[in-house]
Order: sequence, then structure tokens, then C-alpha cells
Amino acid sequence: MSQRIGLYFVVLWFLVGGAAHFLATDTELRLVPPYIPFPLYAVLISGALELLGAAGLIWTRTRRAAGLGLFLLTVAVTPVHLYMLQEPERFSVPYWLLVLRLPLQAALLVLIWFVAIRPSPPLTPPR
Repeated sequence: MSQRIGLYFVVLWFLVGGAAHFLATDTELRLVPPYIPFPLYAVLISGALELLGAAGLIWTRTRRAAGLGLFLLTVAVTPVHLYMLQEPERFSVPYWLLVLRLPLQAALLVLIWFVAIRPSPPLTPPR
């Protein structure tokens, strides 16, 4: 049951996050560090990958691949969090919330692993 709740949470997280890349593109663009080339493409492609990953989590056959993709994508966007910590005055977010994002991101990675990537326990025959 807890795995199912975690799965629903991760799907919702990436559905909302992915949609935000398209519905609030200007806001998302402000978060992209200046050293990332083609920021608009980075925002749109990462948003599309989030939406595809969320959809992939829904089906058992694609869950592991989607989980691996979302895990790698979550690691890949870490520079955004570090940039926001280095330039907090550019964002209207309390600094403590920016600091909290890194352990929350680590928790999200653990949750993705738990609900989508980890090997399933071996089936044991009924007794």
C-alpha cells in the first residue's frame, strides 16, 4: 500500500512539474543557470521528459524504464538547485526553502527508486 501511495505521489509530482514547464515557461526559464545552452529548449525538453516519465510510471511494463529516466533527469536538474542557492537574491523564494530543496530532491530520488527501480522481491511459492 505504501508503495502505491508513493507511486501516485511521484506521478503527480512529475505531471505537475512537467506541465509547469509549458504553462509557466517564463518562470521556468528564469531558473535555468546562464551556463546552460539553449535554455528554452532545456525547459521544454525537460518538461516533456517529465510528462513522458510520469505516464511511463503508470504502466507496469514501462515503470522501471520511466523510473530510471526520471531518476537521471532529477539528478540532471541539480545545477538549477545549486544555481538558486548561489544566486538567491534573483529569486523570490525564502533562502531556507532553497536549502531545503536539496534534501527534498534526495528524498525524491529515494522515492523514485523505491516505487519504480528497485528489483521486485522474488516470488515465493504458496505454502
